[in-house]
Amino acid sequence: MLSFNEPWMFLLLPLPLLIYWLAPAYQEPRVAVRVPFLQLLTHITGQSAGSGSALTLRTGLQKFQAIVAWLALVAALARPVWMDEPLVRELPMRDLLVALDLSGSMDTRDFTDQDGQVSDRLSAARDVLDEFLSRRDGDRVGLIFFGSAAFVQAPFTEDLQVVRELLDEAQVRMLGPRTMMGDAIGAAIQLFERSEVDERVLIVLTDGNDTGSMVPPLRAAEVASDNGVTIYPVAMGDPQAAGEQALDEETLQAIAEATGGQYFHADDRSSLESIYQTLDGLNPRQVESLSYRPEHELYFWPLGLSVLLTLLFFSGMELRFLLAMRRAKPQEASS
Repeated sequence: MLSFNEPWMFLLLPLPLLIYWLAPAYQEPRVAVRVPFLQLLTHITGQSAGSGSALTLRTGLQKFQAIVAWLALVAALARPVWMDEPLVRELPMRDLLVALDLSGSMDTRDFTDQDGQVSDRLSAARDVLDEFLSRRDGDRVGLIFFGSAAFVQAPFTEDLQVVRELLDEAQVRMLGPRTMMGDAIGAAIQLFERSEVDERVLIVLTDGNDTGSMVPPLRAAEVASDNGVTIYPVAMGDPQAAGEQALDEETLQAIAEATGGQYFHADDRSSLESIYQTLDGLNPRQVESLSYRPEHELYFWPLGLSVLLTLLFFSGMELRFLLAMRRAKPQEASS
């Protein structure tokens, strides 16, 4: 689409007419001799008397060249541009971080896979998380693994395929057998500090209780709340279990309440899938659309036309002058 970046320049179009009206052509007065027998002289010489002024008359073609050259020059000053189709880029308005428990208890085989076969908790969590991430196109997603230590596996990225591949490589006990959930929340807070968006969501998937984090999970959740992070704990496993495999639902609920999130518990794969569908509804995909239309400058085309027509205009005037001089020389020689 053709557009002009400086359309107000077209106000200059009537400028030549204003100059013509307000500043007429220069007239040079000359000394003249009054001849009382002028008619007799014109009869003898066969010439007619003029008006007393010499005017250089332009042809219609030269006038057309001058007008078009001026129009082209003003069009060049208006900066014509050709605008391509708009390019739309969607920027995520939410940073979503997933913290996955890789402690030894995640090897417990009390879940089922898509085919209904018995599988361990980690495999079920990976499958459901993979499907959840496939629906988050447009969000920036990060990934944290935690066991006896917390490790940022993937910083925030829009390349969800990479996050899904890293999630598929997760193995039980790859970070030790224990559950440092408080340290995982602390690592998430540090990662969110480099985030520039307002919507910050942390999903913590675990099947046990904290077993010795440097910062207690509830205290870490309070710090996360101060940093605008909403935590959604998702628990897997048996609340009636004992020891390190016991599920500390009370702490997980307190974490959710402290940050304005919500606590979920999954007994089987179907309930785990419904939880992530609920999370999808609670945190719909949000993007900011930025539209950009590439512009291609076209001013050099009318500018080149104006220069070319101006050269032709003055060349034509010079040519007329030369031809007139050549016609005048034979007449002077014969006289």
